[in-house]
Amino acid sequence: MLSSVVRIVFLKVDKLTNIERKRYSRHLVLQDFGVDNQLKLKKASVLVVGAGGLGCPALLYLAAAGVGTLGIADFDTVDISNLQRQVLFTMDDLNKNKAEVAALRLQQLNPLLAYRCYAEKISSLNALSVISEYDVVLDGTDNFQTRYLLNDACVLLDKPLVYGSILKFEGQVSVFNLKSTMGYTANYRDLFPIPPDPSSVPNCEQAGVLGVLPGIIGSMQANEVIKIITGVGEPLANKLLLFDAATMQQTIINIQPQNTRNTIRTLIDYDEFCGIHQEKNKSLNANQSTNMKEVTVQELKEMLDSKADFQLIDVREPHEYDICNLGGELIPQGEIPFNTDKISTDRKVVIHCRSGARSGNMVQWLEKNKGLTNLYNLKGGILAWAKEIDQEMPTY
Repeated sequence: MLSSVVRIVFLKVDKLTNIERKRYSRHLVLQDFGVDNQLKLKKASVLVVGAGGLGCPALLYLAAAGVGTLGIADFDTVDISNLQRQVLFTMDDLNKNKAEVAALRLQQLNPLLAYRCYAEKISSLNALSVISEYDVVLDGTDNFQTRYLLNDACVLLDKPLVYGSILKFEGQVSVFNLKSTMGYTANYRDLFPIPPDPSSVPNCEQAGVLGVLPGIIGSMQANEVIKIITGVGEPLANKLLLFDAATMQQTIINIQPQNTRNTIRTLIDYDEFCGIHQEKNKSLNANQSTNMKEVTVQELKEMLDSKADFQLIDVREPHEYDICNLGGELIPQGEIPFNTDKISTDRKVVIHCRSGARSGNMVQWLEKNKGLTNLYNLKGGILAWAKEIDQEMPTY
């Protein structure tokens, strides 16, 4: 599972070297912190799952603080749309694996630490073996399947889990499964015993996220990790911190343990548990029941080249349209219900978005609610066009 080791150093963990004393001097003079707690950080190992919006700031501050071993798990590659908030990456890193780029960048920040990269997806097959090697796990992921997976694995292995999530202007932070004198604190299932309907919760790509928000929440997560390792302060165990970047208000609510840890006996199929399979089948069945028609990018190009009489509608957002477009009429997805009079009823209409998902939803909605039968979805969206027709087109 370990895809690469950027740097493993054999640390003398029983004392601080002269360079470490200079490097961490502000910790050493900090009241109630000092040398002993810096040594705890040096001896500790933390696994950060997800080197994205939350993982980037968390990793930066954990590396700067001197956590001895940092594991970085992320199978995704850097996309230009990540650069608005994922501060470890630059334009030179596009299409490179996030975990490996992050480790190289962190090594430049602090070469005294050990970095381990996992450029594969954390799943039910490997989670226990990977997590077992670390003292604390930080969840920087963006989907419910992985959140439940990490929670259950940490419960089974008695590892504390530092949770964070972001959407639009709001973020959440909590500490789960922390061992205390009374046993173990609440875990993720105590807060969210049942996953939401996958169609009811938008992700950051669909709803957006303020660029600085993950920096704030990810830094809070790093703070919780440091508190857990050193014992300094009071971790957010049995508590959920809610932060609103638009108003700068934060609220802390109590979480009551529900003994859900006693129901966690093994790792399961988390796609099935979170309804991902059902949602895919639902979408497939919906397409079949409505007989949603599609055109390929090759077919669309022929229509454009022949100057065929049809209407091309782009349902992306204005900022996406400005990056690249096919010359279609821009009617963002959220405005479609209020602009149906702009959609032709007497000729072929091709609707497209970035990947075909949003436009497919709009085709189905218009067919169901407006009775239109002349609609076609562009298969693969503008990404397919860039890949098959215009490889020099800027994408995002």
